[in-house]
Amino acid sequence: MRVVVESLTGTLFYIQVGNDATLADLKREIEAQQELPFDRLILILDTNCSLLMSDDGDGVSLVHCGVQDGSHIYLFFSPLDDGSAHHSGFTLPD
Repeated sequence: MRVVVESLTGTLFYIQVGNDATLADLKREIEAQQELPFDRLILILDTNCSLLMSDDGDGVSLVHCGVQDGSHIYLFFSPLDDGSAHHSGFTLPD
């Protein structure tokens, strides 16, 4: 299956994986093709804006996540863990 991936900068690129590919397989292909860190990739499927994650972690099949040939996937990154106690973020008031 071939999917289109869109990065935060709006750049589109295509990734080809087997029909039985897992989330880990897709992340490895992105890492190899785009030289991006596998362990920081966060993928969101366009059709239902859900994270491509499950209790099975990266071992879940892409088909199980709803990915099909031609799917559009948004690529985000988890923040670096710099060891600091200060993390910028948004918190809701009590």
